[in-house]
Amino acid sequence: MSITVERKNQVVKEFATKVGDTGSPEVQVAILTERITNLTEHFKTHNKDNHSRRGLLKLVSLRRQLLDYVKRKDEQRYKTLIERLGIRR
Repeated sequence: MSITVERKNQVVKEFATKVGDTGSPEVQVAILTERITNLTEHFKTHNKDNHSRRGLLKLVSLRRQLLDYVKRKDEQRYKTLIERLGIRR
């Protein structure tokens, strides 16, 4: 259900704003999106796993907070981020 180290490094490289960037909102949102996608796939076979569902809701909430932060700071950056991730909003 969690993402592998290799996949996480790929996501960090893809969404980093500069070399060594692991903490920017873009990277954090991309990692959260990857984890949310994995959990969504998990629920297709384990639809009664309510403990993981609670974790999914927390991840979605945290991603929403980060996206709201990016939108407040720079709307164009927000639009490009949701476009690259394929998030509907």
